[in-house]
Amino acid sequence: MKRRILLVDDDVAVLLTLKAVLEMHGFDVQTAISAGEALEKLQSGVYQMVITDVRMETEQAGLEVIRAARAQSYDPATALLTAYPPEDGDWGKAGEQSILVKPVGTEALVRQLEALLIQHEDGKERRRTQSAILDQRALDQRSLRKTGGDARRKAG
Repeated sequence: MKRRILLVDDDVAVLLTLKAVLEMHGFDVQTAISAGEALEKLQSGVYQMVITDVRMETEQAGLEVIRAARAQSYDPATALLTAYPPEDGDWGKAGEQSILVKPVGTEALVRQLEALLIQHEDGKERRRTQSAILDQRALDQRSLRKTGGDARRKAG
């Protein structure tokens, strides 16, 4: 199964080049040329990863895309694509998991995306396991309370 990526950038040359590179490496790539278009696509599709430029219609348009992606129930991996990385090193403020600095070489890009997808899926699996453990503990506690209540009634 091909991994599906939503790629967002207002620079058509960058968008089409990255789309071609990612498709050559086995990804199913959908594109959006604006934050508005990306928000629509996030509502109508499911993606394993969302990669967005930071500066598009506004200085913060890409951060809006990241926030919207992180709010999706299918929980895609997220990455910012920018020629202007934060000078203060404050990565991850908007919830992205990676920052890709333009220009980025083809091999380095694919390597980073593969690693991010693996890391993200591992994190999702850990959260599912933790949630299942907590759910089981809650069931066990309810069962104990119910059984303990029955024993007290019989004893009384």
